[in-house]
Amino acid sequence: MDGTRSGAPVPAGEADGRLRVVLVDDEALIRAGLALLLESEPDIMVVGEASDGRAGVEVVAGLQPDVVVMDIRMPVMDGVAATRILTSEEFNTGRTEAVPVLILTTFNEDEAVHAALRAGASGFILKNSAPRILASAIRALARGAGWLDPNVTRKLLEEFSNGAESSLPTPAELDELTRREREVLAAIARGMNNAEVAAKLFLSEATVKTHVHRILMKLGVADRAQAVAAAYRLGLVKPDGRS
Repeated sequence: MDGTRSGAPVPAGEADGRLRVVLVDDEALIRAGLALLLESEPDIMVVGEASDGRAGVEVVAGLQPDVVVMDIRMPVMDGVAATRILTSEEFNTGRTEAVPVLILTTFNEDEAVHAALRAGASGFILKNSAPRILASAIRALARGAGWLDPNVTRKLLEEFSNGAESSLPTPAELDELTRREREVLAAIARGMNNAEVAAKLFLSEATVKTHVHRILMKLGVADRAQAVAAAYRLGLVKPDGRS
């Protein structure tokens, strides 16, 4: 089934303060299981489902949920391509910020995980994670934070620490940052904290946190310090502080 779960869209104002979630997965049984788990949480409601990435984009456009839970491998359009659309400036024209995407992954999808990082995913969770972990991840994304399953994080950190040139940020990866993400990265590279960046760029602190998280994801780095180092190494900020 693609679309809403109860036939009619549930506007954000009528969700009783609960987090509104859209599930995108090509396996109906997995969607049903996830929905059953999430709807047992008092602060989460599943408002829509889709069986492929293209349908997922359409459902999200119509419902504007708080979080999207997205599988990677699907027919018609995979989760990486769908995530790239959902996080694009074109899709989010007129919106205050993009809906965060939580990717469902498995241990054997390393390449897809990296591609989803570049596409702008806000979090990753293993399909065999405990139900409480899934709910916690959704809550984290909804408040502007990110979520990386510890096992996924460990692999990313190992690749970065290996020092292979191919695993380090490149100018091409810097080009994947949006104009706003470049502004945020330049600001933190000058030593600003989230509150100072928010004041400078006229954003909320929650929005700045979201931008910082996506910068880390797209550059494939583990923390702000590595992002700052990448900003200098790639020439986004000069040693004298100029952009």
